[in-house]
Amino acid sequence: MNNPFLPKPYKIIDIKQETDLEYTFKIETDMAPYFGQFCQVSIPKVGEAPISICAYGDGWLDMTIRKVGTLTNKLFELSAGDTIFLRGPYGIGFNKDNYNGKHLIVVTGGTGLAPIKSLINHFNDNIGDVKKFDLIMGFKNPDSVLFGDEIEKWKENIDTILTVDEACGIWGDCVGLVTEHVATLELENLEEIEVIIVGPPMMMKFTALEFLKKGIAKDNIWVSFERNMSCALGKCGHCKIDETYVCIEGPVFRYSKAESLID
Repeated sequence: MNNPFLPKPYKIIDIKQETDLEYTFKIETDMAPYFGQFCQVSIPKVGEAPISICAYGDGWLDMTIRKVGTLTNKLFELSAGDTIFLRGPYGIGFNKDNYNGKHLIVVTGGTGLAPIKSLINHFNDNIGDVKKFDLIMGFKNPDSVLFGDEIEKWKENIDTILTVDEACGIWGDCVGLVTEHVATLELENLEEIEVIIVGPPMMMKFTALEFLKKGIAKDNIWVSFERNMSCALGKCGHCKIDETYVCIEGPVFRYSKAESLID
């Protein structure tokens, strides 16, 4: 019998530096993930943590990892060719069929861009599947911007706003919080609009409120919880909010459900 808690070893194909704190690990794997899912990443005798899958293809997946603690510090000591341990993929992600034929709006804050990147790439490559696509990405400052090369490609097909909270020196894009830019959107046919918001909890809350002010229904707003998950199988209860296990019922929720998930 397979042990669902037992991770498997996989080879690191490549490691790309995104910022001073974030690196993208390309991993050789036979997994077949879906948009917005995550894996449990571990190093034996060090620890384990949930990491979102930001891209995937035949025989590989990418994870953008931020250096924030003991486990990630050890991960950053690894090189291409080394072994990393994964189990998963887990969680309910984004169903792309929900957005076909719709006006899709995606708003991200900081590393919240990573969990939604694979879906952005899908619709960028199949732009005819949506009526319109608006993308608003917010970062703390220019040095914290992720996936710069891909953002330039997205700009060819997607109405894109790249904004930073603060900028010193030369900066050619917008300055200000993402909520400020949401407020400027002119929206029509509200029933045909689907909104995805991914980022820190307070950012998601106030961004969702901006869309509610504009008349978007709660069921048409989607969020993804980057909440600590230990077992990812609904057993340990670390991710439980009231009666909801985020690891198995999420991490993606309609806002009509997510607004009541208060720690």
